[in-house]
Amino acid sequence: MHTPDKPQGKLAVLLPGMGAVATTFIAGVLLARRGLAAPVGSLTQMGSVRTRDGSHRVCDYVPLQPLDRIEFGGWDIFPESAFEAAEHAKVLSDKHLALVRDELSAIKPMRGAFYPEWVKRLSGTHVKRAPNKADMVEQLRADIREFIASKGADRAVAIWCGSTEVHHVPTAVHQSVAAFEDGLRKSDAAISNSQLYAWACLQEGVPFANGAPNLAVDFPAAQALAREQRVPVAGKDFKTGQTLMKTILAPGLRARSLGLHGWYSTNILGNRDGEVLDDPGAFKAKEASKLGVLDSILEPAENPDLYGDMVHKVRIDYYPPRGDSKEGWDCIDLFGWLGYSMAIKIDFLCRDSILAAPLVLDLALLLDLSKRSGGVGIQDWLSFYFKAPMARPGDASVHNLFLQMRMLKNELRRLMGDRELAATPSPTEQELSEEFEQIAAPAA
Repeated sequence: MHTPDKPQGKLAVLLPGMGAVATTFIAGVLLARRGLAAPVGSLTQMGSVRTRDGSHRVCDYVPLQPLDRIEFGGWDIFPESAFEAAEHAKVLSDKHLALVRDELSAIKPMRGAFYPEWVKRLSGTHVKRAPNKADMVEQLRADIREFIASKGADRAVAIWCGSTEVHHVPTAVHQSVAAFEDGLRKSDAAISNSQLYAWACLQEGVPFANGAPNLAVDFPAAQALAREQRVPVAGKDFKTGQTLMKTILAPGLRARSLGLHGWYSTNILGNRDGEVLDDPGAFKAKEASKLGVLDSILEPAENPDLYGDMVHKVRIDYYPPRGDSKEGWDCIDLFGWLGYSMAIKIDFLCRDSILAAPLVLDLALLLDLSKRSGGVGIQDWLSFYFKAPMARPGDASVHNLFLQMRMLKNELRRLMGDRELAATPSPTEQELSEEFEQIAAPAA
């Protein structure tokens, strides 16, 4: 990778799935670039990075695409405009939506690529038809080219904001580019909706980030294609509510050598994501994404006296009255000096799409930055944004939020020419005991 040039022209941000998260993101950027609201939660817009000559806003330090030079588009299995979808989602107030109504109303989704067996609780009414999955990918590729041309955009990125698909693992069709291409022609049942979008984007040279626990790009063939096409990818599953809290608290417990008997988590939510997760197959995919966090941070095998008998449970319940205002309860049973028991109770009344929207913005801007810097394949320095971050082959995923932030900021410094930090190896979970001192120290 090399120092990125200043961005030229317009950037198309393509969103497979234009529901609550996507429309909250679009509306927020439209409001922010007119000075009508602040992009709170966005590291690229509100965060800073420390260098040898002081502290800088991230957006001033690295050459990111300006917000007023972004075009929004995407696909959905329902035909509503971005305004209608946002109104239906009931995330944003009527006051905010009214300020950008005309712009949102002009954004209409392209027909979605949808095979209902992958999302059993939804029935699409605005979907593509194709004789096989290879043709479906070609239709998506044509959409990408036509959208970029119609908006006069210079390039594009794509962020998956669609639903969680039923849990599955890679099969023989996912092992090589040739096998996957053959599987597309045969409409192999193991190829999911999200993989069709990802494949189309990779073939068109469009960076792709996966905001759900789906295996959109998390399989060997997709990673091989990303390398061949020289396209950066990242994922998976936006880190928003309860898992965000875990990646903040668990490092602190381990740093203080406090033990855990168990960590029980349950959620209620009533948006479309909650409806989809009411299906056991979709919940299994989300559960796998959530459950991996604590073991990675606490490393029970390395710390058996503290975490060897820890019980970790996760539950999600669809509760329509709650809408997008998700509530997560955590019961943390811990122990300290001489084994005496203690407990922490958390009741996080969060807004799912409000927490996810700034992640979409950051990922769009940082993937574009990566592409302009020559980034190829898995961008593990973007782990900060994901519940189940993808790692490069042979490397372990990092889940500790503070280590992830260090990785991200070190990569930004490296891109901007800090050669000493560029030579610093990526952090590992073993550095946890030192992290709270390091994270506040100047980068030197």
